[in-house]
Amino acid sequence: MDKYLMLCIAFAIIALALSVCVYVQKSSTSRHLNRLDQMLEAAMDGSFEEQHFDESRFSSFEARLGRYLSRQAGKERELSKEQAEIHSLVADISHQTKTPIANLVLYAGLLQEQVPEESAGLARQISRQAGKLQFLIDSLIKGARLEQGIIQPSPGMHSVRELVVRAAEEGACQAQKKGVRLEWKIEEGRELAWFDPKWTGEALWNLVDNAIKYTCEGDTILLRGCAYELFYRIDVIDHGSGISEDEIPKIFQRFYRSVKNREEEGVGLGLYLAREIVRIQGGYMKVTSGAETVFSVYLPRQPGNPQEKTKHELRQSIC
Repeated sequence: MDKYLMLCIAFAIIALALSVCVYVQKSSTSRHLNRLDQMLEAAMDGSFEEQHFDESRFSSFEARLGRYLSRQAGKERELSKEQAEIHSLVADISHQTKTPIANLVLYAGLLQEQVPEESAGLARQISRQAGKLQFLIDSLIKGARLEQGIIQPSPGMHSVRELVVRAAEEGACQAQKKGVRLEWKIEEGRELAWFDPKWTGEALWNLVDNAIKYTCEGDTILLRGCAYELFYRIDVIDHGSGISEDEIPKIFQRFYRSVKNREEEGVGLGLYLAREIVRIQGGYMKVTSGAETVFSVYLPRQPGNPQEKTKHELRQSIC
């Protein structure tokens, strides 16, 4: 009986010891995981600071991760500093060139009126090139300000119909000169979306301008709107030269221009600016190209960022 009692006590002690070990291990693992989670959160919001760790295996991993995050934070600070310097440089260039370019356009216009017709063409070329230079500098400024967060659209609930009609009216004259029809079609009802009319109008105009440039005479460009549950989609559809599959990932890069379209006027910033304007309002853009090329702008139909909401709901369902 004593042996049986002693055996039971021994088993109880062993079970208790195992329970304590499991509890300590879980507690230690939970503590380390919480610490790693805090480190990653601090790294993402820029407040991470390396701390002292002991020599345990898990803490050694934390220390290596800490050193890595410290280096990444340093690189982020350097990148931010370089971006600020570039923005300042572009702003200085814009300020210093504004008056000379305006004078070039003015004097070129005066020359056209005073020189013989055979020389007036040269004056028109000077004026045109000065306009292209001004457009390039303005685009660079807008891009730099978007990246630095200086330009902050003020979205609200607005009519998509008005946005599309305004873009069609702005492009009507240019389309007529090229012999291109510009049409629009908006789904009746549910015409409101969450966007800044001024900046979103500029983004949409960049797409319409591109469509007009690359559409052949006698063809039609269609602006089409369609409402979904979370987004309102605006399509700009043309039947121009199209975009090859390998170029689609590149067209939203700054200064990228397709080899087959190099003869058309442009500096390769319009699509980049359009995507950035839509992105910082919680929307996104897509493009497909085949028999027709379709640039689609997705604008949120409610305040906030539907993409983040969808990601959060997905994470919740996984958990």
